Amino acid sequence: MSRRVVITGMGWVTPLGCDLDAVWARLLKGDNVAGPVTRFDASTFATNFASEVKGFSLADHFPTADHFERCGLSTRFAIAAGAMAARQAGIGTSVNPERIGLYMGAGEGPTNVEQLAASSVASWDADARRLNESRWTAEALRRMSIEIEREQEPNATLAHMAQALRCYGPSANCMTACAAGTQAIGEASEIIRRGDADVMLAGGAHSMVHPLGMTGFIRLTAMSTRRDSPRTASRPFDQTRDGFLMGEGAGVLVLEDLEHALRRNAVPLCELAGFGSSADAFRITDIQEEGKGAIAAMMQACRQAGINPREPGADGRPQVHYISAHGTGTKENDKIETRAVKGVFGPLAPRVPFSSVKSMLGHLIQAAGAVELITCVQAIRTGWLPPTINLHTPDPECDLDYVPNAARDLRGQGVDACLSNSFGFGGQNDTICVRRFVV
Repeated sequence: MSRRVVITGMGWVTPLGCDLDAVWARLLKGDNVAGPVTRFDASTFATNFASEVKGFSLADHFPTADHFERCGLSTRFAIAAGAMAARQAGIGTSVNPERIGLYMGAGEGPTNVEQLAASSVASWDADARRLNESRWTAEALRRMSIEIEREQEPNATLAHMAQALRCYGPSANCMTACAAGTQAIGEASEIIRRGDADVMLAGGAHSMVHPLGMTGFIRLTAMSTRRDSPRTASRPFDQTRDGFLMGEGAGVLVLEDLEHALRRNAVPLCELAGFGSSADAFRITDIQEEGKGAIAAMMQACRQAGINPREPGADGRPQVHYISAHGTGTKENDKIETRAVKGVFGPLAPRVPFSSVKSMLGHLIQAAGAVELITCVQAIRTGWLPPTINLHTPDPECDLDYVPNAARDLRGQGVDACLSNSFGFGGQNDTICVRRFVV
């Protein structure tokens, strides 16, 4: 028999801060801290701004932080978020660490672009008009740090988190681009359902605020170039949108078998009721035009949760009360996600509130899905829906309810079920359904 999965802890590191309730309050206010990049000189870049995490210290969240100070920034974000989630869940020595697993969507480690470039320049053979490989090897060994380079391993974040948080059970990492955090959480829930772990720490962590990361998305023309107004640059679903705002951070949730949670008197924050995953199998950087993959992921999540998205509930409302949109602010993504929501909910689609917190946080790439799922849990807990800010010019192709510019108070009606969407480059689509916990 499939086991029920509940969420008992959450932690995040975001550009708006790290405290769960304080960041939530800032999201409801519509805060945005985007500004010029400070990590490197981006003055000549078409997009020279981002939504950075500032003032972060792992030592503020984890007692033996010095052991992990040489890890990449995204790894430190992940450990901090995981430690916060574990504390809220009350994970301690009473839980068998061999039954605690870990599943992350974590990106690349620290990039050493300056020394990589310097090694390449120093190794250039002008006469042969080619790189001298032997010279490059010698230069790279002299200039570059082995410790830093090994943090590029895809499992580096996972390995450090397992050590820091005593997770000795099933362990995996996925790198499905912008869908990774959601996919990690969804697949972690399946590990619990089939009985291979009692507890899973799952989520995502990433920082692409570095020259290679920013350059890649600029060349794809996926990022906003509103250099004169960074805080209004991210405008999902608005007709004047011109790309996304780069963000960074981490989100980790504690998923737990319901019976296990109740035995140790843990408090379920909500239930993870459904997970859907699909592939467009279309193009690397383009979404399938009709949103077929996104529709499949949302439908699968609803089916697993026992929800018929085209039938109203007993109160006459749609059975899903909020959708956390992928909502990047690119022309293609927003209109196709809108089309997909219509394909899932049919005539009920205009009545389902649907917003993008990327308008405030920026796009946290592989961490986005985890952080956005936390906002769904917070919506259920508080009865408030976060807004899509900077939405002032309606787009005829984006004509649903995006909770524009101001948070919405649904405390009188309640928020009982939410979907969280994440769609990644390459056509990976993942959706999670969370709902209010009822015994």
